[in-house]
Amino acid sequence: MNRDLLALSARLQGLFSTHTSPRRFREIDFLRGVAIVMMILYHVLFDLTFFGVAAIDVSGGFWRVFALATASMFIALAGLSLPISYARRKDRETGRALWLDYARRGGKIFGFGLLATLATWIFIGDGFIVFGILHLLGTAIILAPLFLRFGRWNLVVGAGIVLAALPLNRIVGPYWLVPLGIHPAVFYSVDYVPLIPWLGVALIGMGVGFLLYPDGKRRFVLPALNPAGSEFVCAMGRNSLLIYLVHQPVIVALLLAWMALMP
Repeated sequence: MNRDLLALSARLQGLFSTHTSPRRFREIDFLRGVAIVMMILYHVLFDLTFFGVAAIDVSGGFWRVFALATASMFIALAGLSLPISYARRKDRETGRALWLDYARRGGKIFGFGLLATLATWIFIGDGFIVFGILHLLGTAIILAPLFLRFGRWNLVVGAGIVLAALPLNRIVGPYWLVPLGIHPAVFYSVDYVPLIPWLGVALIGMGVGFLLYPDGKRRFVLPALNPAGSEFVCAMGRNSLLIYLVHQPVIVALLLAWMALMP
């Protein structure tokens, strides 16, 4: 029985993980865990507003900046991790094998993004997710072999893509250009993370990864700190994809149950 449970746990971990190496950097897991906490907080406030429980301006002001900062952390950390994983597999995977590996990893995340599209289309209708953060992260990983060759220069390439969003904001285009950041005049999605500018954020993270973790090794020394709760935050960071997938259904279920019990 224990052997079967361990096997099931291993399969689930493989399904919901994009990190294939047991060698992890604690600081990256911690920062990713912080981003998870920020995301959960924002989505709680968003859901309270969506269901009319509270009147919170989550689309402007401080909370808009908070949401952008959260997304930026997630995406930049995903980009930062790519040079590390590349350094650990480039000697055993080259050419077509390397492309297929990144396509498999990115395709899995993109597939979860498609499930999010289907679920939001069914349950909320207008405003369903067309190209959200999972679509973006999956695409960035699939395209990674194109950009890994540029190393630190991805800082410049990424900044260029981010700046390209400035003129795009003035362009109105057909629906099929939505993934690029061009959309019809009337367009709304609860989670919209187009390639321009957000692929640029991932590439900036990739450039930082080449600077701070050359050849997949940390080039700086961390102080020996272990504040209370940090291990729990790191555990959240190690399981960020699974938490991302389940947290909204859990929040909504708890909120609906609470509303049903209210007098």
